[in-house]
Parts: sequence; structure tokens; C-alpha cells
Amino acid sequence: MLSTQRSLATAQIGRNSFQEIAESRTPLREATLEAFRRRNAVLDGFFYDIGKISHEEALKTAPWLAREGAILIVPPAGAGSLCLCNTVEDFASAGGADVRVLAVAGVGSSALGAAAFARNVADAFGVTVAAVVSGYGLADLLTEALGGWFWFGILNRLRHQFESLDEMSRALNRREVLNETVSPLELGRVSLDTRTVMALLSDRRFSFSAIAGHSKGNLVISEALYELERQPAGEPIPGDKFWIITVSAAVAMPPRYGKIIDVMGTIDGFGALNSTVGVSIEKRCALSWHHTNTDLPFHLPVTQAFRELISERNVTV
Repeated sequence: MLSTQRSLATAQIGRNSFQEIAESRTPLREATLEAFRRRNAVLDGFFYDIGKISHEEALKTAPWLAREGAILIVPPAGAGSLCLCNTVEDFASAGGADVRVLAVAGVGSSALGAAAFARNVADAFGVTVAAVVSGYGLADLLTEALGGWFWFGILNRLRHQFESLDEMSRALNRREVLNETVSPLELGRVSLDTRTVMALLSDRRFSFSAIAGHSKGNLVISEALYELERQPAGEPIPGDKFWIITVSAAVAMPPRYGKIIDVMGTIDGFGALNSTVGVSIEKRCALSWHHTNTDLPFHLPVTQAFRELISERNVTV
């Protein structure tokens, strides 16, 4: 438990200062959301195995640095420190072409949780993993007010109706909307984390063999794949190109993807409530709830579960 507290405290130290908020491009937005971001980092301290993140790595995951849509390159434990990439181009320059596994966390929506989940996956496969950072914006704040923290399967659709608020707030000082070929409402239809996953999967410079998600991260993956299906141009992604492994929420994926494994804890009522009706669970973890923090009882052991999948289902990367 001390490792969890250490990583959480380090990440909190690296958060926005009053000066940083005041000097940001959208200070009112940042000040409004900062308290909720702090709370969500604490939530990720419960739901994710953040004790596996070092002191130096925890500092890199401060939201002032690792915003929604950022990409973390996370090696296995003992194989070096994680690397923060703010854009897809940064990811390519940092060696993204050699990364074969993509991970998306999603309970508390902080980079700390994303890094911890990716570390668990990296330790299982023994390879470096890319993690997309989910965000926390005005749209999330409004849907949470309606009780949407766990009921993401239903209220995430409503969240998209509010996404334009985030796009407009970011663009007010940069005048980005004036330079876009689509309207702010169209921009808001797909969240930034989903757009990042879409960009990574559709970019020919990258070739992923496995995609892993936890909780709401599975919904981000699903939305990205469905949105790519609707794209009018470009070569479609082969249905057997990569494994899709969902943890703690079985969410529907486009039908042509056949290499899908859904993992669920036997006592995970939250995951069951947020799963798509009719989607079967291929692997159940005994006496496991929604959280993956190995410092706490009844956790879902991500690294162990993935190693078993490598052996039982021949999941390779």
C-alpha cells in the first residue's frame, strides 16, 4: 500500500500550480476542472496499479503535461522510464513504429492510471506498450452531474452532445475554429482520446498486434473502431490484424473483428452493468472486482490474466 501512496503523492505534487493555471490559455476552464482532476487521480490510485509507477514517472504524468489525447510509451518494469508524447508525430519520432501494443484506461481519466494499466500489460507481454490518456473536460463534468461516472454505456452518448464545449473553450484564444473546415459541433462528435486512438490505428507507420482496454477505455476503443468503419476513404483495417482484449466491461466491437477476448472479475457488478447485453465473457477472474491495484484485496490481476491468455489462447504480439 505504501507504493500506491508514494506514486499518488508524487503525481499530486506535479499538478497545476495557481500560476500555471492563471497563465494557461483557458484559465477559467483549467481552474474549474482542476479539483475534479485531482479527485480523479485519487480514483486512479484506487482502481489502477500505480505502485508500479516510479517517482520520476509519476511526475511525468501530471495533467499539466499529459493532457487528454497524449500518448505514453511505457516499457515493462525495470526496462527504463516511460516517455510522454503530446502528439502522434511525437510518438512516431520516439520510436512508435516499434510499439506493438496499445492500451486505454478509463476509470478516473488520468495519465497516472493510464501509465499503471499500460505497465501491467507491458509486464505481461514483456514489451513496450503505448497508452492513450483519457481526459476530463466540461463534457465529463456535466454527465457526471447526471450520475454518469459508472453508467458510461448510456451517458457517454450524452457526453458527446457536450463535447463542443471543450472544443470551443480550447479554441477561444487560439482561434482554431476559424481555421477548421468543420464546425465546433462536428469536432465535438468524437472525443479527443477517441480521435487519438483512431489516428494511431489508421496511420500506416504503426502496426499494433494487440489493443487492451479497461472499463471506459473499452468504450473509447469501440468508438474509434466504429468511427473508422464510417470513414469514406482509406484502406480498411483487416479484421484479424490485432487482438482486442477488454477488461472489466464487455463492449460491442465492429462485427468483422474476430480476435476479441473479454475479461471480467466474478464479483464485478459495475463491469457487468456497463457491458453490452449479449457479449460473452471469455475469461473470468475469480473473486476479482473492478479495480486492478495489486496492493488492494479483490483486485483483478491484469498481468497474471494476460499471461494466462498468452498461454491459453496463444495471444502473441
